[in-house]
Amino acid sequence: MFLRRIKADLPTPDQALPGRPIAMPVSDRHEVLGTPLRGPWPAGARVAVFGMGCFWGAERLFWTLPGVISTSVGYAGGYTRNPTYEEVCSGGTAHAEVVQVVYDPSKIGYEDLLKVFWENHDPTQGMRQGNDVGTQYRSTIYTTTDEQLAAATASRDAFAPIVAAAGHGEITTEIGRLGDYYYAEDYHQQYLAPTKNPNGYCNHGPNGMTCPVGVARTGA
Repeated sequence: MFLRRIKADLPTPDQALPGRPIAMPVSDRHEVLGTPLRGPWPAGARVAVFGMGCFWGAERLFWTLPGVISTSVGYAGGYTRNPTYEEVCSGGTAHAEVVQVVYDPSKIGYEDLLKVFWENHDPTQGMRQGNDVGTQYRSTIYTTTDEQLAAATASRDAFAPIVAAAGHGEITTEIGRLGDYYYAEDYHQQYLAPTKNPNGYCNHGPNGMTCPVGVARTGA
């Protein structure tokens, strides 16, 4: 109970852990796609960032989509520089576990990514996702352009009546511009890849609600 109470509230900037100046070392290549994990990205590529609870299963949803160039997991929305997984889980950094999605907009639209986001987790649970409880598991959309911000907000507003009709509460998803994105430890990257943990647990999947934006589907 003590840990849950601490994790229910985000720290203020002056309360957050200080972190460190050194970035987390990660592999050069994506375990599944074989593309760069840190870039550089091809000309015209776009970056989107989503938080859907535990980032392992969320990342697998996106790397299966045609038009996605690369994915990685990391931390965003907080104050601590280059945090560790343990620090994020302590509730002392204000970060959410997120997936960075690098995509080719000529092959897949941002709205398609939003559709996968909305339809594969419960965006009404506040500081948790299922049995995973803590500020790091909150639902988030961090945008990298004004167009993404407008699209994300519009998709939430379009999805809200469907969520209400299904008997769920109000959408609690945090939507805002991306600040710093910090890569998570290398062992978290593509954690559910067939070459790593093919039978690993993932609580992401269809929530039974259809968001009226985009056309993408995922079989993961």
